[in-house]
Amino acid sequence: MTEAKPKKKPAARKSAAPAARAPRKEASAPVVSPTGPATGVHHLAPAHGATHSKKRVGRGPGSGHGKTAGRGHKGQKSRSGYSHMRGFEGGQMPLHRRLPKRGFTNIFRKEYDPVNLSLLSKFEAGADITPESLHARGFTGKNAMVKILGDGELTRAFTVRAHKFSASAREKIEKAGGRCELLQTEKVAK
Repeated sequence: MTEAKPKKKPAARKSAAPAARAPRKEASAPVVSPTGPATGVHHLAPAHGATHSKKRVGRGPGSGHGKTAGRGHKGQKSRSGYSHMRGFEGGQMPLHRRLPKRGFTNIFRKEYDPVNLSLLSKFEAGADITPESLHARGFTGKNAMVKILGDGELTRAFTVRAHKFSASAREKIEKAGGRCELLQTEKVAK
């Protein structure tokens, strides 16, 4: 019968004090040319770390991107000149063809920039409000057709010229003592 050898205790780890870390470097100031601060386009440079050198593939096994250059073995995607159609799903019926078609585009559609009565109250009493004066204040686009809507209250009388009025807007403008004048609804050619 052989005697069992006593098990060795694992050696206790040395509890050496951690080495003192070097102090952290402060963010360096931007590089300034010897002639002074940046004075032109030729002094501009991207921030440190903002740019990276291009990944060089196919440059040997030590790089990790050698031989097949990250493309894998065989298949259409490994060949040169491969580019797929937008929305291609590997031969599966793509989403834009799976979904049903719906509706149509009206080629005679007219778009109006809406302006509420609450914005008109920012004009002086008795003002002549036109699409040009609304554009000057940034309420509408440049050559946009304007529709006046009835949200808000009016306490002053205005002469309002627009391409369309909602029924409530027309009622409130006339109730306040103002006038509504319809303009021709065709867009002016630029």
